[in-house]
Amino acid sequence: MARVEQTPESFREACIPVLATERLVLRAPRREDVKAVAALAGDRRIAENTQRLPHPYRLQDAEDWILAANTRPGERTFLIERGGDVIGACGFDLRGGFEPEIGYWLGVPFWGRGYATEAVRAMIDHAFEAHPCTALQAGSRVSNPASRRVLEKCGFQWTGVALYRMRAINSSAPCDRFRLERSIWASLKSWGARQVA
Repeated sequence: MARVEQTPESFREACIPVLATERLVLRAPRREDVKAVAALAGDRRIAENTQRLPHPYRLQDAEDWILAANTRPGERTFLIERGGDVIGACGFDLRGGFEPEIGYWLGVPFWGRGYATEAVRAMIDHAFEAHPCTALQAGSRVSNPASRRVLEKCGFQWTGVALYRMRAINSSAPCDRFRLERSIWASLKSWGARQVA
């Protein structure tokens, strides 16, 4: 019987769960996603609203990001798919402290359809169900009310404003800061499960 060799990338991918929602699939990024990620993340409107995306965003940036994805303890990185096509990315990690911080972006053609809220809710559920964290952190540029609304719809509470270095603009920008405690998430989950007669 032939032995199947797993590359480090395929092993990492196999260790990351696939999260399915009504319209979306969240899965680990793969090398064959490089072109799709670069095409979507290359839009300046996306890069300007994230801390870590450079602009211009090249194929090499996408490849480097995919190779580094899910390599740090406490990190989960997902690509967001709709109908088999990559439409964005989301994830969480512990880079900023003891509570995981979530991040997400969607390609411009997919804005305004509720996909970000759907993906972030699935990711939050996974974070709290699979990890012992007591809260999640998130941020949104003050000039990005749509992202702020996604966080609010997912139960995050505003905690203040801070300056963050934005790689794409090579400068700092004010960002709203948010926090979601496990107890609030649990309450929201139980309220959503109730059926009204």
